[in-house]
Amino acid sequence: MIKVYAMLIVIAMLGGAGYGAYWYYQDTQQRIAILTENNAKMKVAVQISENSVKTLQAEAAKTAKLNQELQGKLQEAEQYGDKLRKRLRQLDLVGDAIKDAENLEGRMNSATANLWRGIEADTGGAGNTPLPKWVQPKATPGSESSNPSTEGNNTGSSTTETSTTK
Repeated sequence: MIKVYAMLIVIAMLGGAGYGAYWYYQDTQQRIAILTENNAKMKVAVQISENSVKTLQAEAAKTAKLNQELQGKLQEAEQYGDKLRKRLRQLDLVGDAIKDAENLEGRMNSATANLWRGIEADTGGAGNTPLPKWVQPKATPGSESSNPSTEGNNTGSSTTETSTTK
C-alpha cells in the first residue's frame, strides 16, 4: 500500500509539474503575442517619427532659403528707399510748385502711375498698362519731365479726368 501512495504522490507531483509547465507555456505565448504586437506598433511609430523629422528638416531648409531671399529683397527695397530719399532731398518741390504747379502735378501723377505699373509687374501682372494722356500735361518749352513715356489712354484704375476752366 505504501507503494500505491508513493506512486500517487509521484503522479500528483508529475501532474502538478506538467500543469505548471503548461501554464508557463501558455502565459509565455500570450506575452510573446502582446510584445510582438507592441513591437509592430513601435516600428510604425518610429517610421512616422522619422518621416516627420525628414519633413521638418526639409521645411526648415526651405524656410531658411526663403528667408534668405526675403532678406535680400528687403535689402534691395531699403536701398531703393534710400535712393528715393536722397532724390527727394535733391528736389525742390516747393520751388517747382510755385513756378509751375500744373507741370509738377503732371510729373507727380506720371511718376505715381509708373510706380503702380511697377507694383503691378511685381505682383504678377503684365506691368504694361498704358499711361493715360491726362497723367502728364503737355510739357512747356524748357520744362523737364521725369517720365517721358506717357503713351496710352487708360490705366484701368480710374475714369475720372481733371479739366481746367478759365
